Amino acid sequence: MAADHATVAEEEYLQMMFWLEEAGLAITGANLARAMQLSPPTVHEMIGRLETDGYVARADDKSLTFTEKGRSEAEAITRRHRLIERFLTDVLGIPWDEVHEEAERLEHAMSPVLEERMLAAIGDARTCPHGHPIVEGAREQGVLLADVEPGASVRILRFENEAEEILHYLRDTGLRPGLEGELQSSEDDRVVVSSDEGVHTVSRSVAETVSVAADPAPPSRPPLPEQLVLSSDRYGR
Repeated sequence: MAADHATVAEEEYLQMMFWLEEAGLAITGANLARAMQLSPPTVHEMIGRLETDGYVARADDKSLTFTEKGRSEAEAITRRHRLIERFLTDVLGIPWDEVHEEAERLEHAMSPVLEERMLAAIGDARTCPHGHPIVEGAREQGVLLADVEPGASVRILRFENEAEEILHYLRDTGLRPGLEGELQSSEDDRVVVSSDEGVHTVSRSVAETVSVAADPAPPSRPPLPEQLVLSSDRYGR
């Protein structure tokens, strides 16, 4: 019999599946295991529970899709996570590189009343502090900073990997969502952006996790490289 409400563990998986889909990556057991840093047998067992409880459907090729019920749950938990992050930064003044883990702890116990009050508190903010949309379907497509050619104008859209150590690193460089500048150089080991706020140097591997709007834009490729999933923290962003 399908469960009426997702468990905390099921919500974590549904959130990860939503991110994989949003980022243009295949929703498979293998990608879930890599992104969540869990063993394949553990992931396989949970996928079975999600299927039994009516949240996902499994195709013949083993790929996963949301049911209507599953998508609703995935969108809700993702929205709550991003809303909490924005509330923590804008209302409580917590630095944006410190809110991801706090939001993970709070998102599962948030009531509809608290959610409405948080929405009112953040005003017209439409993204989390790392650039991901709070409202479904509002994700602006971009390209990876590592792919942009020198001389191009760039605007930072979001940080795709929200591992705490990466967010600390990005904050130290001065990069932030919304920052506008110019790509000064792109070398094998580093990428340099200049803006009115200074010069920002990041490693190429981190530049692979930063989405930007660029003019001119480089040739298109999938929005996130496979190695991002392989090298991510528990939530893989």
